Amino acid sequence: MSDHHEKGRRMSVGFVGLGNMGGRIARRLTDAGHPVLGHDPAPGSAERAGASPARNLAEIAGAADQILLSLPDSRAVEAVVLGEGGLLEHARAGQTIVDLSTTSPGSTRRIAALVAAKDARYLDAGVSGGAAAAERGTLTLMTGGDQEALDRIRPLLETFAQKIFHLGGPGTGHSAKLLNNFLNAVSLAATSEVMVAGRKAGLDPRTLLDVLNASSGANWATANRFPHIVEGDYLEGGLTSTLMTKDLVLYVDHLHDLGVPTLNAAGPLATFGLAANLGYADQISNRVVDAIGDVSGGVRVHGGTS
Repeated sequence: MSDHHEKGRRMSVGFVGLGNMGGRIARRLTDAGHPVLGHDPAPGSAERAGASPARNLAEIAGAADQILLSLPDSRAVEAVVLGEGGLLEHARAGQTIVDLSTTSPGSTRRIAALVAAKDARYLDAGVSGGAAAAERGTLTLMTGGDQEALDRIRPLLETFAQKIFHLGGPGTGHSAKLLNNFLNAVSLAATSEVMVAGRKAGLDPRTLLDVLNASSGANWATANRFPHIVEGDYLEGGLTSTLMTKDLVLYVDHLHDLGVPTLNAAGPLATFGLAANLGYADQISNRVVDAIGDVSGGVRVHGGTS
């Protein structure tokens, strides 16, 4: 079968977890013509993504050869896959489950082994790019697991991902995701602190950003987040402060397992913990700049003080 034909072939997809990211990814799939059977506890989630609602996980497992998961943490993934009536109980030979969540690599390896025992495949696929990239279909995927299974499902993943990296065996995709998210947290927390300080020092935020982006302090937050934030656009719909903190805790646990010191985790943990405790827990993590501004005298990097 040609690559062109394979890429255009419709695949029946099961999708569990249709929140901020999952709903957008499912919409990319349905818009591309792939029939999606969706499951999420929030009423109407499947319909908003253009998917057909499933009554339970058994229905998804029975109908779809490809099942995608987009869930908040390892506990939720384990409940969906390993719990009573879950995907493992109903797994079929040749089925592929792709976990797009950000979860513990150790948990991922355990699940992958159990799924493999049913002659099915479990791929971990950490996602980077945020809600806007999900809508555009330009996400980056960091995948771990069986290369052949990834190659088979790649045309489906290319519906919503522009770059797909294979890191190695089970758990390596989620490992790469945690390492990436740690750097994301560091750059966002540190840049937020700098931008508030710049405002208090009397610097124009736009000019300060131009300086940083032309200098050694440039990073993802200065280049891609703060040009929007200084205009009052927080890029709503992405990773919340609660989820960022969860990812940081997973990172610390992962490095402990690897025997690597975590000398730089305290700063972002404290920063996003501050944001959560000041009322920004379930808002996009970019709002961390407002949390720092709150304790700095009510500073806002767009428009002066609140």
